[in-house]
Amino acid sequence: MSRLKPLLMSELSPDLQHTMLAGEEIMGFSPNDGLIMARKPEMLNGILGLVQTLYQPSALPTEIKKLAALMTSSSSGCQYCEAHTTYGALKHGVDKQKIELIWEYPTHPLFTEAERVALDVARSAALVPNGVTDELFEQLKTHYTDEQIVELVGIISLFGFLNRWNSTFKTDIEATPKKATENLTLSK
Repeated sequence: MSRLKPLLMSELSPDLQHTMLAGEEIMGFSPNDGLIMARKPEMLNGILGLVQTLYQPSALPTEIKKLAALMTSSSSGCQYCEAHTTYGALKHGVDKQKIELIWEYPTHPLFTEAERVALDVARSAALVPNGVTDELFEQLKTHYTDEQIVELVGIISLFGFLNRWNSTFKTDIEATPKKATENLTLSK
């Protein structure tokens, strides 16, 4: 049970209702973390702006974004974000087998070398202290442009915040991502 109860849509100002409805259109449900964050409207709007910026179509493939978000959340142990990122990856067409085998990325042939490096960075960046080495970052540069790297680290950092937020609040997982992910088991 969430440590802080999510607000009801009826408790939000019209502007925040609009913001939450935009999120609901994208995700297919109203996220409880947003309904908790709505107590600080500026924060909710700031996070939404960052999410929209990072997930707009760009040179960094959506599949890499989704897998990096999942790896960051899974590495951090945030069940809420792991459910959300798994659901989002499935919704955006990421191969279900790739999702289930995400922890086997270093050796599984389903993953490309570019994906392996991105997932290494996501896993290492989720560690405390940060485990990204200079060598690993140099490997990243052989597969991605500077703009793509900034975007990848942006995704990882967004989920670093959301992982801590949702783990601290013990945010309840909504029915839609819970149902979509209940039959999946990520290898670890």
